[in-house]
Amino acid sequence: MSDIEKANDIKADRLFRLRNLHLKMNGARKLNNQERIASRNYCLQTGRPNNQGSNTKKSRRNSRRNWRHRGEDYNIVKMRNWTAEEVEHWERKKKKNPDTGFADFEQASYRQYQRLTKQMKPNLKEYTGEKEKLGEEVFYAGTNTLGTTDHKDTPEAISRMVEDLDKQIAKRAKYSSRRVHDEDIT
Repeated sequence: MSDIEKANDIKADRLFRLRNLHLKMNGARKLNNQERIASRNYCLQTGRPNNQGSNTKKSRRNSRRNWRHRGEDYNIVKMRNWTAEEVEHWERKKKKNPDTGFADFEQASYRQYQRLTKQMKPNLKEYTGEKEKLGEEVFYAGTNTLGTTDHKDTPEAISRMVEDLDKQIAKRAKYSSRRVHDEDIT
């Protein structure tokens, strides 16, 4: 038997198995469809709802209304049916920190940006005053403006920046993998 005949036999075998798989898949699809139709017919005959999800939402809404009319809080009544283990499990889930830590540099820089923008306290009076003093052509930089000598930072802004840099250095020192040099150890 030559190599070509072997390759043709392997190909024919694979096509035969693929055809059998297709037949099995179509048979399963037909059975699923028959079961779905039978379930729908049963629900129509017995008067039961076909969709359990919408039924539970409706029953939850109705029971909420009933408890509200009775003057009780639905959430408290619902919690009475829970076990202590379930409550502890849910509380532990709530307390879990979704913060996964360092993932990539893009996420780290985005977090730092969010943190820094939360710390910013813009002063609209100073902003408009500086805008009037410098003029719109200099205030809004264009292609022909240098803008580096026109703006002076306030001492408070400089001290805020220094404090923030000190905090960053202290935070990085905690996570440093280097050991501090100790002369006593030889």
